[in-house]
Amino acid sequence: MQQIMTQSVAPNRRSLLTAGLWAGLAGGAAEIAWIAIYRGLVGSGSADVARGITETVFPSLANASYSVALGLVIHMVLAIGLGIAAAYFVARVFPKLAGSWTEFAMILGILVCVWSMNFFVILPIVNPAFVTIVPYGASFVSKTLFGLFAALVFRRAARA
Repeated sequence: MQQIMTQSVAPNRRSLLTAGLWAGLAGGAAEIAWIAIYRGLVGSGSADVARGITETVFPSLANASYSVALGLVIHMVLAIGLGIAAAYFVARVFPKLAGSWTEFAMILGILVCVWSMNFFVILPIVNPAFVTIVPYGASFVSKTLFGLFAALVFRRAARA
């Protein structure tokens, strides 16, 4: 009986995938919107950010005519992957937190850790120029917005 109840309460793989997908889409879109707004306010376009993403992942395509579009696609694919990974991690490691404010805070914390790894460890090695495109504060806000939107999606998914 206990096993049956646990199985029916635990999120299944499909619901985790769906929640992670929507969390990644929402978080990735929030980042794109924030960067576009920020770069517009400081008088810069956001195309160089998208081009920088392409340059980081596919250096030989940085100057291609489609590098901005490719950068947006890469960003969203990574965002979806991050959303799915966060959904699986929290659901599997902390299943009782689903829909709670603790889960909400944990998702924000995970995204802050991702930002720290990206901007202090990975990007300085892989593409140091990318770190200078957007100041640390603005990029931190970007990743925090991702976390906020992802956490909202997970909270809604837990209530559904």
